[in-house]
Amino acid sequence: MPDRPPSLYLTLFGRMAATGPAGRDVLPRSRKTRALLAVLAMMAPEPVLRTQLIGLLWSRREREQGFASLRQAVHELQQALTPAGDGLLLADRTLLGLRIESVRTDIEEFLPGGTTERLLPPSTRLLEDLWGLDDAFDQWLLAQQRRLALAATAQAAHVLARCATPAQTIAAADRLLALDPTNETAWRALMQAHVARGERAAALSAYANCAAALQDSAGALPGPTTQALYDSIRSEVPPAPEPAAEESAADESATGGPDTRAAERGVRLGVMPFRALHTLAAEDGAAEAGDGWAARGLAEGLAEEITTALARFRWIYLVGSPSLAALAGELREGSARWRLLDLDFVLDGTVQRGGSRVRVNARLLDLRAGGEVVWAGRFDRAGDDILTLQDEIAAETVAQVDPELLLREGRRATSRPATSVSAYDMVLRAIPALYRLEGSSFRAAGAALEAAVGLDPDYAAARAWWAYWHIFLVGQGWAEDAAAAMARAGELAEQAVRLDPADARALTIAGHVRAFLHHRVDEANELHARALALNPNLPLAWAFSGLAQSYAGRHAEAIRRIRQALRLSPFDPHGFFFEMALMMPHLLLGRHEAVVELGRRAVALNPALSSTYKGFLSALGHLGRTEEAAVIRARLLALEPGFTCAEAAARSPLLRAEDIALYVEGLRLAGLPA
Repeated sequence: MPDRPPSLYLTLFGRMAATGPAGRDVLPRSRKTRALLAVLAMMAPEPVLRTQLIGLLWSRREREQGFASLRQAVHELQQALTPAGDGLLLADRTLLGLRIESVRTDIEEFLPGGTTERLLPPSTRLLEDLWGLDDAFDQWLLAQQRRLALAATAQAAHVLARCATPAQTIAAADRLLALDPTNETAWRALMQAHVARGERAAALSAYANCAAALQDSAGALPGPTTQALYDSIRSEVPPAPEPAAEESAADESATGGPDTRAAERGVRLGVMPFRALHTLAAEDGAAEAGDGWAARGLAEGLAEEITTALARFRWIYLVGSPSLAALAGELREGSARWRLLDLDFVLDGTVQRGGSRVRVNARLLDLRAGGEVVWAGRFDRAGDDILTLQDEIAAETVAQVDPELLLREGRRATSRPATSVSAYDMVLRAIPALYRLEGSSFRAAGAALEAAVGLDPDYAAARAWWAYWHIFLVGQGWAEDAAAAMARAGELAEQAVRLDPADARALTIAGHVRAFLHHRVDEANELHARALALNPNLPLAWAFSGLAQSYAGRHAEAIRRIRQALRLSPFDPHGFFFEMALMMPHLLLGRHEAVVELGRRAVALNPALSSTYKGFLSALGHLGRTEEAAVIRARLLALEPGFTCAEAAARSPLLRAEDIALYVEGLRLAGLPA
């Protein structure tokens, strides 16, 4: 920050203003010239290519027209800035820039290192009078707005983490919550500060406001740590002190969730800023001038969307792209600063844009295996609606990364010495066996999940996965006492939801227990709806909610939901289950050929799931294909000896009598014993 007053002061939040010496207004008259000045100021001290500026402000014009418009804007800008002194605008044939030591902006007042602690209200827009100039410029503005919002939130978290008195804490928490009303670290700090001042009623009121903010924003409930603090205040038991480290507060600010016990219950993942590469060749052979800028804006926004989407998975602890941007060049070297982050995985990617097409490549690197690429995805899409594009690619990326991480961590947990195994390790060891459905390993998985619950009774995910294990135990016909297994599944699922009511996976597993095992479909649909509100990128929730819709007779909606699971994660380890789930609604709509095709695919993916053979067999019965039906019937009875039409009717979760009748009649026609 210069010691002497700047020659030019720019207001960039709200309506743009430019002030020279003695408070003189030096704002250019033309909106695009104002936008040019704003871009140069925000990109300083780096100069900007003239071609980039044309792509940003005149993206729809021919090349020569764009250069002419830029020259006119530069001339107007030079005249407007004359009262602020000579030499402010730096220009040559290819680059434009500002002499930054003579320029200040209001942005500097609330970024880290600024001269004041001023925090902008979250409703204030960047350059609000310049939106709509050009689509490429709007995308650039949107990316800048997001970047600055994250920086302001991180600064507020930094201030909160260093407060020494309750009064300071209350003021700092209020500032952070003005920027991020869902930040539970700030709410807990506010509650504890009120308790420290003897203001118990104010602390309880803060909890109520926290719950309302989370409900309004994401339909979520306060997390277990916040709930435990509230319970202790309500019962007048002194609460445990909150960790005061700045990094903990900053991590939660960036990801929207607590980072407690990460080493015991989750993986640490960093999302790198995505890189914008050279443009793709447009269909006519020439890339549009604005493609580079559009790709850059998409790259910045996409990394943020992916970070937000990953934060919905309760077992993934995140370091967002703003925190990693400064370290991007040090990833391969494994610098000391990288090692301090203690990351397990890094997600990075590239973005290219050409005309109406966008290509995104993303990859997941295992840092504990020397940066090995463990997953990669490529997305080629039409790029007319950038925000929708970001949402879609982020959703599919995280839906595919989550199961890859689970399996990778499961294999790693299996290799750890038994003396150092935690409850989290036990859960990870069990998950691959739930996908394989092989008898002995499946039983071992049940024992591991039981041990996990014993080691850590408050671990919600352990109870949820154990409930899921019981679903397969009953569904495969492996339970010695089916009624007891069904009851135990219900208990475990409900306990998991109580322990962590914001865990989408636990909620949807609880819903499937109620629908599939207990035939309480309406209750199941409520749980699935809540799970999808918390995490719309969880394929399992779409599949389970689709099955519940089919049980209730809404087969077309069931197909739509299950197809969404397959769209999000087409190569999911649960893919065999998703294909199986599609069979029943198609069967009950009379689409028997489609069921046979689905059955063949599901069996190829996993021949051990007995439910696949049931819908498959019923469809073959309706089609009169007796020879193929005999093969499938034999394979079903090898998995579930003694399975009959009567048992199929009794165990079916279908609610409509006509649906059950159609299903069972197909089994009878296929030769299954009555």
